[in-house]
Amino acid sequence: MSASPQIGFEDFLKVDVRLGRVVKAEPFPEARKPAYKLHIDFGPEVGVKKSSAQITRHYTMDELVGRMVAAVVNFPPRQIGPFMSEVLTLGFPDADGEVVLVGVDRDAVVGGRLF
Repeated sequence: MSASPQIGFEDFLKVDVRLGRVVKAEPFPEARKPAYKLHIDFGPEVGVKKSSAQITRHYTMDELVGRMVAAVVNFPPRQIGPFMSEVLTLGFPDADGEVVLVGVDRDAVVGGRLF
């Protein structure tokens, strides 16, 4: 996969990526591909938002609760089966194409914006 075309800094600023803490993880048996329903707290400015995440290969629901994740919070909500996903939880592919979540390696502010 090659790099995407160059964009201006103004375009980067349009994408609102925030740090959130998973407060609840639930099974999502209705999803076409194995997934969880996540409830992620992005702090007082954004609040708690829901996300469908295809991360069942590397993560259990129990280990997700309390975990810090990055997500795009300003995409329009997307209907996934009977569930409305409000944010896009971010990750990178492993060697098999399965999602590995983006995280932070130090304490950071819940709701903090990526820069």
